[in-house]
Amino acid sequence: MNFKVPRGTQDILPDVSWKWQRVEKIARSICDVYNYKEIRTPIFEQTELFQRTVGDTTDIVQKEMYTFTDRGDRSMTLRPEGTAPVVRSFVEHKMFGYADQPVKLYYTGPMFRYERQQAGRYRQFVQFGVEAIGSDDPAIDAEVIELAMNIYKKTGLSDIKLVLNSLGDKESRDAHREALIAHFSPNIGEFCSDCQNRLEKNPLRILDCKVDREHPLMKTAPSLADYLNEESSAYFEKVKNYLDIAGIEYEYDPNLVRGLDYYNHTAFEIMSTSKGFGAITTLCGGGRYNGLAEEIGGPAAPGIGFALSIERLLLALEAEEKSFTDEPSLDVYIVTLGDAAREKGFEILGNLRENGLRSEMDYMGRKMKAQMKSADRLKANHVIVIGEDEVNEHVVQLKNMADREQKRVPVEELIEELKK
Repeated sequence: MNFKVPRGTQDILPDVSWKWQRVEKIARSICDVYNYKEIRTPIFEQTELFQRTVGDTTDIVQKEMYTFTDRGDRSMTLRPEGTAPVVRSFVEHKMFGYADQPVKLYYTGPMFRYERQQAGRYRQFVQFGVEAIGSDDPAIDAEVIELAMNIYKKTGLSDIKLVLNSLGDKESRDAHREALIAHFSPNIGEFCSDCQNRLEKNPLRILDCKVDREHPLMKTAPSLADYLNEESSAYFEKVKNYLDIAGIEYEYDPNLVRGLDYYNHTAFEIMSTSKGFGAITTLCGGGRYNGLAEEIGGPAAPGIGFALSIERLLLALEAEEKSFTDEPSLDVYIVTLGDAAREKGFEILGNLRENGLRSEMDYMGRKMKAQMKSADRLKANHVIVIGEDEVNEHVVQLKNMADREQKRVPVEELIEELKK
């Protein structure tokens, strides 16, 4: 039988996985500086969690979720996004009672959505996300956005832009909702079935439709900016002021609509502006979600967060021709000649690793020339050569691969010599 990776998924092979590790390490280190701590949630949750939070009129819930019934006849769903599980955990474990608020968390892991595979978009994909829950201070909005921007900058990306909008509070959105219904109702029959179903339930989703995006009524639809009440406008101005203080440039886009129902007030996306990146430019999306904790049975706990795609970040680096090139190298490769040397080499190998030196030796019984080629391929900084004479004299031949200098070193002095 000829088994292949499932459609819409990919194998991350060793010659690429180190780049993923590099991105994750950078993101984790930045979160550490900002005092965000890691949280890990299950990859599947009760289906209702996503229906209630993401929204039952969204494409994610209607078309893209991987849902199954378990042996207890319970409906479960592989997580399509990370915020709802984190907020569920926040409520379940009563993190709202922590002395230090807001609770600042980050996560990374696979998400699952059944959608058409495109460049950088998979049915199983990996997100790195951040959530700050418990504060409605505009300054925390700016902090979360700054953190996201810094991840991209530290990985080497420069062709990026921040796009910003306000979705307003409930009062503002309700007023905008009525205006949208009045705008689209007379001609709703010209729109796709999804838009027709969304008209009364959630007309804001119509603006996010991929099928009817070129319809003339889309261009003349009422703007949410015209319906922001005084409180929402003031909040948005404070967020922008803090971004100005942080020296972060942004573009205001009144038409920016995030694809999940729980967003309100601040919404943002970070996009690639590289010419070689492709038509879908979004790298990261996020925003504020006041009310989400209450929606799943918790107390009031306003929050804000973002999620970025690691796949798309790596694609953006390639588009800018800034892909990581400093693949990790070996500290030491051990070349052995003969059975006694092989045993001695294996003993030394263990000692090197105990001292934190990234080390390797031949396990294929190859001749010396082939072993040296292997050391070159693995970019070894040093090669240790052990033959019969070296075993008898308790020494090794230590070769520096940069300058090709070679010298005899007593075994008991080897670790000290390498650490120099």
